[in-house]
Amino acid sequence: MPASAFDHPFLSGLLGDDEVSAHFSAEADIRAMLAFEAALASSEAAEGLIPADAARRVAEVCSSFTPDVAALKSATSADGVVVPELVRQLRKAVGGDAAQHVHFGATSQDAIDTSLMLRLKPVSFLLATRLYAIISAFNSLETRFGSERLMGHTRMQAAIPITVADRVRAWREPLEDYRERLTLQRFAVQFGGAAGTLEKLADRAPGVRAGLAAELGLTDEPQWQSQRGRIADFAGLFSLISGSLGKFGQDVALLAQAGEEIELAGGGSSSAMPHKQNPVAAETLVALARFNATQLSGIHQALVHEQERSGAAWTLEWLILPQMAVATAASLRLAAELAANIRRLGSPISRKS
Repeated sequence: MPASAFDHPFLSGLLGDDEVSAHFSAEADIRAMLAFEAALASSEAAEGLIPADAARRVAEVCSSFTPDVAALKSATSADGVVVPELVRQLRKAVGGDAAQHVHFGATSQDAIDTSLMLRLKPVSFLLATRLYAIISAFNSLETRFGSERLMGHTRMQAAIPITVADRVRAWREPLEDYRERLTLQRFAVQFGGAAGTLEKLADRAPGVRAGLAAELGLTDEPQWQSQRGRIADFAGLFSLISGSLGKFGQDVALLAQAGEEIELAGGGSSSAMPHKQNPVAAETLVALARFNATQLSGIHQALVHEQERSGAAWTLEWLILPQMAVATAASLRLAAELAANIRRLGSPISRKS
């Protein structure tokens, strides 16, 4: 049985997200690392560092190469990273004189971090698309129910009447900011070599890095292998998104508890009380928000990335970041479902003077 609820046989139906999880699969990671190796060979050939024929051979093999995953697993247990064994297998598949030009001037972290950027890019686009859908759903709720009344609450106590539009605005506005931030994210190639200096490439290093970034559709930026702020920024944005959706979930759960100001379709059933319709999506949004908030502290621990490369801090990212991304995607999925299931919100404002 899986240790993670995100790919658990049945818990994943509630907490998982197949579309985003696919970008963190071993297959996706391997494809992205092979794309790095092919693009590296191509950009090095363009700079005259390796023969053009060798680069073409590397690219040809990378396009169809399937590694021995069992051997990758065994080697990773000893090496701490998958790349040395992957490169060994790739060189064998390339064969001939071209094999010596595979991975030239690069290090494991270049392949792994660039793979992460290649996979975070479509994940971010997907999250931005889902945010837009939820923002549109909130706009629809405001159009339908915005003039109706809710009792405003402060510190869990009834305060003064507000409108549905007031509450919906508090749900929607943070999401608009997060969507904009996602669209402005930069996905940078990581290319630094053994210690971040690209010493084997000498004065050709900037040209190779620029070509590598262009081939992969990433931004060309100086190496960042020990500077993990960009990873923390991604994780922070994941936590902000799920946190604001958790606020939406908490508000809906409290409205459902009172029962007079909201009507929901699609609630969860109870094994003991058939009359109940539990606000499952709302509750799960709260749980996922708290999960990501807890995980964020671990990502910030990974900022303590000692000297030129850290094994410990780097491994911590592998443990945490994929789960935060899936939790965020699940939050967006559930929030869209919950918004669509709101059949009535608020009560008509009295027209009496």
